[in-house]
Amino acid sequence: MGEFTLLAEPWWVNLFIFVPFVAYFIWRKSGLAISRRTLTVAAFFGVAFGFVEAAVVVYLRAAVGILPGYDGTLGDVARLSSELYQNAQLLSEMPVSLFTVEVFREAATMIMLLSVTLLAANVLRARCAVFLWTFASWDISYYVGLWATVRWPPSLLAPDVLFLIPVAWVSQVWFPILVSALTMAAVVFARRSGERRL
Repeated sequence: MGEFTLLAEPWWVNLFIFVPFVAYFIWRKSGLAISRRTLTVAAFFGVAFGFVEAAVVVYLRAAVGILPGYDGTLGDVARLSSELYQNAQLLSEMPVSLFTVEVFREAATMIMLLSVTLLAANVLRARCAVFLWTFASWDISYYVGLWATVRWPPSLLAPDVLFLIPVAWVSQVWFPILVSALTMAAVVFARRSGERRL
């Protein structure tokens, strides 16, 4: 288990911790006009898509040859890979061709999340909230999916490559999970403040 690291790299990734607080501050006055049904459906999409992303990462690890035990059972993979594998290794061991595919996969992920947002809401503030909500549910379920299938990350202190565009974003797993959980809370509380005013 690694030691706690407070800051992500590059430095500006750390600014994402302010997103839920700024969003709530902006939304709290007039609340959010988003139905519970919209948030539920967006969360279902985010959770399902998060698991798909986790499966893609498992396949990518196997393709690169850094997923121990992948020719055995899923239990073998989980047992052998949880402590040996560090997700941050992927950058140094990934062939250039797969790295390019990975960058395009990440861009496609953002397009899919934005598409759901555009379908779910008509007003800019609601679209921002739905995007952040869907992104957060996708992000959390991605880590849950990885842990459920290959027992990675072994702890919230495991280093991870969060994103590759425009450069690699690296932090411990606790950071994106915290930002995502706070973001979902900001949406819920801003929506409730809007309901109280009606």
